[in-house]
Amino acid sequence: MANGNQVIQLFEEFAPKHLAVEGDKIGLQIGSLNKEVKRVMVTLDVLESVVDEAIEKEVDLIIAHHPPIFSPLSQVNDRSTAGKITMKCIQHDIAVFVAHTNLDVCVGGVNDWMSEAIGLHDTKVLVPTYEEPVYKLTVFVPETHAEDVSRALGKAGAGHIGDYADCQFRVAGTGQFTPLEGTTPFIGTPNETEQVNEVRIETVVRESQKKRVLRAMKDAHPYEEVAYDLIRDEIEGHVYGLGRIGKLGQALTLEEFAEHVKTSFGVEGVRFVGDSKRLIEKVAVLGGDGNKYVSAAHFKGADAYVTGDLYFHVAHDAMALGLAVVDPGHHVESVMKQGVVDVLAEKFQKAKIDVDLIISEANTNPFQFK
Repeated sequence: MANGNQVIQLFEEFAPKHLAVEGDKIGLQIGSLNKEVKRVMVTLDVLESVVDEAIEKEVDLIIAHHPPIFSPLSQVNDRSTAGKITMKCIQHDIAVFVAHTNLDVCVGGVNDWMSEAIGLHDTKVLVPTYEEPVYKLTVFVPETHAEDVSRALGKAGAGHIGDYADCQFRVAGTGQFTPLEGTTPFIGTPNETEQVNEVRIETVVRESQKKRVLRAMKDAHPYEEVAYDLIRDEIEGHVYGLGRIGKLGQALTLEEFAEHVKTSFGVEGVRFVGDSKRLIEKVAVLGGDGNKYVSAAHFKGADAYVTGDLYFHVAHDAMALGLAVVDPGHHVESVMKQGVVDVLAEKFQKAKIDVDLIISEANTNPFQFK
């Protein structure tokens, strides 16, 4: 059992809100997180059948990818689908939390799970949406505690540059200060100027790490008032974005690739656009409705683009560009159910909290094949 806010705090370490595209409907949509949570259910969609399943299985919190409330509700009653869903959840004290484009964009999220499903390697972001700022952190530490502070910074994640971790630079020097009346200095006496052998430690910190790193630094530092600088750096930060582009292990014809996508996602059928005999090696993937990003896939040099909800005229545009497209449907984003459960299970284990995690078994795919 855990508090609902604690559950979401752990989840948002993986898929933070700031990664969502502007205007996306994410976060807590129904109910309260200020309660004890014993069971969490993960689902792609929140339909009435999903809520009924949650009621039957005594679920306290639903984590969904698609928001049940996408447009503002002028009324909450049983005359609309969204109203029914909202009422049932409130009546049975079930909270609904949504992670949409932030779960698409985050590292190891929906688009990475989809890329893994079809066996892409050397993947990169298809459509950049956010570059994480990087800061230079400089802290002054007495020699006696330099190693303690250094280890704390590294353990908190500071100093990551490219494929190198725990990057730091140190310079020895002399620190000077005068503790004022009422202070309790670690070194020195109030109203007397003190000089101390200190070490200047420099490292880099990403935006998402700032609070954690500064807290760890201050906890390890012996001084009552820690002297440090935190300055925005021009180092290129990690780039996040929608979709991925990578390569297959071996080239396939478009016809073979379409069959591979069908099998990989376990769907009954796929639509595809292009010459069935053309060879496919470089592939772009974007979960959900990817019509807006056909040109991006072509610009990045993709032979084929895997996405859902392909429009008729966009298919014509892709043909004109010479880009093959495979549409397995929007519902293949359901790979997120197992993915989120796996992520949370690991985080719950590390945090030593006991919360049941289940995957919704309700079928939310509106399409059938004949």
